[in-house]
Amino acid sequence: MQRTYFGTDGVRGRVGELPITPDFVMKLGWAAGRALAANGVARRGDRPGVLIGKDTRISGYLLEAALEAGLSAAGVDVYLCGPLPTPGIAYLTRALRLSLGIVISASHNPFEDNGMKFFSATGTKLPDEIEAKVERALGEPLSCVASAALGKAYRVDDAAGRYVEFCKSTFPNELDLIGWRIVVDCAHGAAYHVAPPVFHELGAEVIAVGSEPDGLNINAGCGATHPQFLASKVREHGADIGIALDGDGDRLIMCDRDGRIYDGDELLYVIAADYCRRGIAHGGIVGTQMTNLGIEQGFARAGIALARTKVGDRYILEEMHARRWLLGGENSGHIICLDKHTTGDGIVAALAVLRALIEQKKTLAEATSGIAMFTQRLINVPIQRGFDWKASEAVVAAERDTVRALAGSGRVLVRPSGTEPVLRVMVEARDGMAADLHARKLAEVIAGVAGSAP
Repeated sequence: MQRTYFGTDGVRGRVGELPITPDFVMKLGWAAGRALAANGVARRGDRPGVLIGKDTRISGYLLEAALEAGLSAAGVDVYLCGPLPTPGIAYLTRALRLSLGIVISASHNPFEDNGMKFFSATGTKLPDEIEAKVERALGEPLSCVASAALGKAYRVDDAAGRYVEFCKSTFPNELDLIGWRIVVDCAHGAAYHVAPPVFHELGAEVIAVGSEPDGLNINAGCGATHPQFLASKVREHGADIGIALDGDGDRLIMCDRDGRIYDGDELLYVIAADYCRRGIAHGGIVGTQMTNLGIEQGFARAGIALARTKVGDRYILEEMHARRWLLGGENSGHIICLDKHTTGDGIVAALAVLRALIEQKKTLAEATSGIAMFTQRLINVPIQRGFDWKASEAVVAAERDTVRALAGSGRVLVRPSGTEPVLRVMVEARDGMAADLHARKLAEVIAGVAGSAP
């Protein structure tokens, strides 16, 4: 499908600039309502119902009101649950038998950005055909149903509690976290009031950090995108383990008591190995182009198949469903366990890792001893939107020269971000100095062509 506004993860951008403006977002809500009505989607009574959740950005108030107005104008009922992690919205959309779930969030981006993610009635990513109908409706003039047919708005007061109980239900009843001291970094984001209670109610002593959102500090120097903060807090408090989420709670990074950080690839390996130990037929693992070569080799030694997709949890999910596999994820921390949830969930993934460690009486270091990670050097090069690096002879030649220099001992990946105006340059090698050198050289060439500095 040719998308004008929808990217790989909904609609996203800088607040105040198209498409994240009040008038456009109201039109987007209206178009989504029109698409639901046209598709005959109504799971509560005779009209569709849409759940709206958000993270803690200050712009969430504005965008929530705009979406509510647009949906109401299309004759759709709205259910508001306030701040809640993205996977919580996916769960509640399904649990409340609603037609659609919308999350107002820009995930790991800074507070100046925001966006809308969409979930179907089954808690999965919105099907392409529905997205296509929304895109087409955006080209029509905005109208309003008759007053008697306007949508109503309801507040879901127990949303956080429902989601806490769901997360706990994915952890075995016979296990607990008594005796564990855990630092939980909520990134001043949507999980600030749900993640700490999950681990506390399972018995852990919880030290919550990044749990005081003010609308402006989401992801700022903390959370899954800044794991060194977590590591410092784990050492400071003498904790057994640390858990870091991102602004909307669907990414997970962890660290051990020594402050050693474990990314999504390593945590996925721990979960996959535990599934094999317990005899769960998960099929194989779906990773991405960014999945570490060391992880791939570790899976191969364990007899676990790995399939790679483009970067983005949307593509991972599509491949998992196509292959009927249960596990997938990214090194950024998106980890999907389809036997537990319909989408990636940082809290649920953390509980899966903790289960593996408890039942095997292992530390994270021991659970990942079967893999030897390659160094990945990632540089984001700012570019103008629409810049095509493959059309530049200089960039293509530099990328080819880098591959040749590695001589089969590593990988090179150049790809545009799906959420930001940057070109991501990744060089992977066993030798960290070589990875750094080659990544910088390639980034400098791209910056020269794109007219910016890496």
